[in-house]
Amino acid sequence: MTQPATARTGTADHSTAATGGAAGRTYEVRTHGCQMNVHDSERLAGLLESAGYVDVASIPAATRPAVADVVVFNTCAVRENADNKLYGNLGQLRPAKTANPDLQIAVGGCMAQKDRDTIVRRAPWVDVVFGTHNIGSLPALLDRARHNKRAEVEILEALETFPSTLPTRRDSAYAAWVSISVGCNNTCTYCIVPALRGKEADRRPGDILAEARALVGEGVLEITLLGQNVNTYGVEFGDRFAFGKLLRACGDIDGLERVRFTSPHPAAFTSDVIDAMAQTPNVMPSLHMPLQSGSDRVLREMKRSYRSDRFLAIIEEVRGKIPDAAITTDIIVGFPGETDADFEDTLRVVERARFAGAFTFQYSIRPGTPAATMPDQVPKHVVQERFDRLVALQDEICWADNRGFEGRTVEVLVAPGEGRKDAATERMSGRARDNRLVHFAVPPAARERGEVPRPGDVATVQVTYGAPHHLVADGALSGGPYAVRRTRGGDAWEATQDNPVPGRPTVSLGLPGMGAPPRGTDAASPGCR
Repeated sequence: MTQPATARTGTADHSTAATGGAAGRTYEVRTHGCQMNVHDSERLAGLLESAGYVDVASIPAATRPAVADVVVFNTCAVRENADNKLYGNLGQLRPAKTANPDLQIAVGGCMAQKDRDTIVRRAPWVDVVFGTHNIGSLPALLDRARHNKRAEVEILEALETFPSTLPTRRDSAYAAWVSISVGCNNTCTYCIVPALRGKEADRRPGDILAEARALVGEGVLEITLLGQNVNTYGVEFGDRFAFGKLLRACGDIDGLERVRFTSPHPAAFTSDVIDAMAQTPNVMPSLHMPLQSGSDRVLREMKRSYRSDRFLAIIEEVRGKIPDAAITTDIIVGFPGETDADFEDTLRVVERARFAGAFTFQYSIRPGTPAATMPDQVPKHVVQERFDRLVALQDEICWADNRGFEGRTVEVLVAPGEGRKDAATERMSGRARDNRLVHFAVPPAARERGEVPRPGDVATVQVTYGAPHHLVADGALSGGPYAVRRTRGGDAWEATQDNPVPGRPTVSLGLPGMGAPPRGTDAASPGCR
């Protein structure tokens, strides 16, 4: 058991030098939450390996320990069950900590930023707590906790170093996240993220493009530009058109085949971004546009600075300029004060928008947000009934939309692990250009000729069935189109098969830069136009 925590709020120590205590110790990073957390976990893995730790997954199964020497939880705080999940997982590790006092448990991410030293009071067997602004401190905090025999809590109130400067161990050899900003300047009344991630901080365009080019040089075919609100990118250096320029500049990177981004905000989504999407061939025809509610009254209470007509106008403009775009969304059901009429408004917008998919959530109270203390919290049984109706409607729309793909040919970037039943069905899986999940068959003759795509290769296949949440493409089994294009991404994946964890690249160094360009320089250079 660790001694009482020492809380620190000073400058973070970003040292990643290996120490005698770290060398050879195994680690595991467990990730909960959004894409930002997934990318942060790649950085945590890079930091730990740079400091001498070893991924427990690289140990042969026969000799792999049941629990790594260091277990890191990268947490989410968006929903109420995030608290329950974290403390439940920590409780499951308590017997292992009791049996092995040298086991170290670290908690980072949004829950750590929110709960701080509360975590070590509720779970005193935790060794390290670090926040969203100082993930680079993890190796030093582990060393300090091990040396001092007490818990270390270090939470910073603002970002000092953009996390893309940190070493990274990517999950994929052929696809990568690229952060363009962190933080959020919005004040949505249900959301705790701005309080935990801070105000928006933008990277320089040239740094983003340099990272994208470096990734392409390593075999990456697809990047996803990442931010809490990507289309306000440029607010720090005064260019409201910076995101559209950035998309166009990505189109000039040789070898970069697919560009995606997440997530935009409807209030700041402008025609120049839609034009950039439509006119830049490697920007994929997929768009995630969070609706949250179709009721103008509820949107006002949420402090979402758009209304349903504006939202539907964006959808119409996107489909007018990018007819094959697949548009997905987020919707919250049961926001405080939501009436039957408000919910019917949401159903009407969903029917008109015809989303290709929706992430639907039941509202949950987050302490510290304005919505948590609003009157007229909606009873659970009412929320559940509305939620079920919304899911049924969206499933019906998805199914009808996907059935329209039957007989069509799609281009799939092959991925490992996308299809849980691939081994049983003898199919492979991946994502179409519009980000639909596709499970496809490889014809026996092609297998005999060795025309089986690797992860990172591109397969052209014919859709035979559209299910509500995926496409099945077995056309090749009856003489339909089937082609495989071997790519640099597939080569990169193949080159990782001898790595300690097959399929995962080794650590790459981060790239510098954060904030406004130096005075006297063009905010959009180099490469943006």
